[in-house]
Parts: sequence; C-alpha cells; structure tokens
Amino acid sequence: MGQTLSEIAQKLIDADKKMQLIYAFNGSGKTRLSREFKELIAPKNPDEEDESGVKILYYNAFTEDLFYWDNDLEYDTDRKLKIQTNSYTKWILLEQGQESNITSHFQRYTNDKLTPRFNEQYTIKDKDNKDVVIPPYSEVYFSFETGDESGSKDVKISKGEESCFVWSVFYSLLEQTISVLNVADLAERETNQFNDLQYVFIDDPVSSLDDTHLIELAVDIAKLIKSSTSELKFIITTHNPLFYNVIFNEFNRVSRTRKWRLEKLIDGTFELIDQPKDSPFSYHLFLLAELEKAIESGEIQKYHFNFLRNIFEKASTFLGFNKWEDLLPKDARESYYNRIINLSSHSKHHGAEVSILEDNDKRVLSFLVREIIIKLYRFKPTIMEVENQENVTV
Repeated sequence: MGQTLSEIAQKLIDADKKMQLIYAFNGSGKTRLSREFKELIAPKNPDEEDESGVKILYYNAFTEDLFYWDNDLEYDTDRKLKIQTNSYTKWILLEQGQESNITSHFQRYTNDKLTPRFNEQYTIKDKDNKDVVIPPYSEVYFSFETGDESGSKDVKISKGEESCFVWSVFYSLLEQTISVLNVADLAERETNQFNDLQYVFIDDPVSSLDDTHLIELAVDIAKLIKSSTSELKFIITTHNPLFYNVIFNEFNRVSRTRKWRLEKLIDGTFELIDQPKDSPFSYHLFLLAELEKAIESGEIQKYHFNFLRNIFEKASTFLGFNKWEDLLPKDARESYYNRIINLSSHSKHHGAEVSILEDNDKRVLSFLVREIIIKLYRFKPTIMEVENQENVTV
C-alpha cells in the first residue's frame, strides 16, 4: 500500500540513522520529499524572521534558486551571478572568509582557470536617483585566468558550471558547519547558529558532472559525512546510479546507515523500499525487474520501452557493439528499432506518462525481454520463467 511523501518523510525520521541513501527516478518526488521532510523537522513559522535555531540544512532545486543571473541584456558586458543573501551565505563568506575554499571546490569540478570573483560593497543610483547599497558577496563575476592576454572576463558560465558553483558554496558551508559541531563543548564553538541542527538533506548534487568528477564528488561527500562526530544525521537522494553506487560502497561497512529506493506508484502514492545491504545497485537489473513485473501484471506503459532501450544501450556498450539496435533480431531489426524509438522518445521518466498501448506493442516488449534480453543475451531473470514465445507482428 502506497504512502504520501509526508508519511515517507516520517519513515526516514523514524529510521533514526546517521546516513540514509535513497535512489529514485527523476520525477519520482525527491525534491518534494526534501520539502516535506523539512516541514516535519522545522515547520515554517511566519512569526520567526531570523534563521537562528536552524534544525535542517538542505540542498535541492530551491537552493539553486537563491542564485540568479543578471545578464546585462542592454550592453551585454556586465554579466554576473547574483546571490539572494541570507544568514548562511553571510556567515560562510563574510564571517568565515571561505571565498578561497569555494573557488577551490568549484575549480576542482570544472576548470582550474575558471575563476569566480565576489563583489565588494558599492553604491549605485536607482531610477529615482537615490543611493542603493549593494552588499559585499552578493554578486559573482566569472573569468578565465590564463596568465596571458588570451583570458576572458565576465563570462556567462554554463548551467552545469553554475550548478557546480552553487554546490561549492553549499559544500563549503557544510564543511565548516560540521567542523563547528564536532566541537563537543558548546561554549567552545565559534558560533551557536547550528547548535540545534539535526539533519542535512542533499538532493541530487551536481548531476551534470562527467563520471570521473561525479565519483570524486561522491567520495568527497562520503568523507565529509564520515568526519562528522556530532549527532548530525544525513539524507542523500539521487537519480544517478553511478553516484548512488559510489556512496553505497563508501558506507557499505559503516554502522547506522540505510539504503532505500523511492518509487512513485500509478495511483500517485509512493513506496520506500529497503535495498540489500550487501550489494550495490545495478541499474540495468533494476530496469529488467521493473519490466518483468510489468509483463507479469500486464500493466505495460509507454515508459517501459524507455527502460528496454536503456538496457539494450548498456548491453551493447558492454558487448562491444557500435549501435544498440545491432542486438535486435536481424529479420525485423528496423521494425523493432523504429517501434522502440517511437514509444520511448517521450517517456524518459518513470511515472511521467501513463498511456494505453496496443496489445501488439505489449507482446513486442514481452518478446524482446523474454527472448532477446533474458534468453539470448542471458540476463538472469528475477521474476519470470522463460518460455517459448510465439512470433509477434512488428
């Protein structure tokens, strides 16, 4: 029986673990779960104007919304990333002077020549000719520092680089926060701002990284969490199988950890499923299990053809084929290929699209899973017994 996201959030709280890792498809409610979790831990009180006594830090899509571009559309020369300042950015930048650490983290995941520069305080005139003070560390300029005249200033960075920068600010904040909380004696801490902090919720950090940097990021996060000696608890959600597996392996032998899979059900409710503790997450096998369940139940939807294509793509890479369609039966390869392309092209996320398929489409998917993926290429079935199938019309 499915649950609401609020009930799922309560289940995470009741688990009472130091670290919890959750895998979920994009569109399955990870960001909404982080919001529901925050509301349970620290319900918003309109009478509280400051952010003292904070109980949860979270990184998600809303965190990135604190950063926005002023592209100088009129002159196209004064491009800058603006920060909606809050007590955290003020603390990490003004009080802690973490500018160099933020830059170091950012360059590590992007380019060692791409350099952010924070503004100093300055004054401008508004439309009524009144003075407006722009606070320090509220704007960021980016430049390529090459050491010669080939560099460029005030560049507009990519969306992926922007995501890396926002993460670098959050990571520096988290790094310093953990350092503060690791001081057991409250009187000895440099700030009391985080004395009530209970949870850190991280939702899909920097998904635009290449595999090498993504592994590096996962290892860095794991190392930082392991360095925490306070009662602070961590929850990480991701849709990236590689990131999930690296984190999984880093915490495989660490006590007080739990691994989950979040699924959005057809009726709009959710299910939080325990993951095995002794084996990492195999994305292609998970997709195969989902296809088997759909075939057994007869609840085959369009997005299942996207799962099927994903398995063929991964198998073709492993087996050394140049094109995944080369794995399809030769006698009707083009027809099978066109059908998979047409049915998968608009169904990229689990649960994103529910549509009724023709019976023959369902027979085609069942045939390709049973006879080609499981029987011919010897993927181990998790549910179904392999039986001979009659030929289907493609």
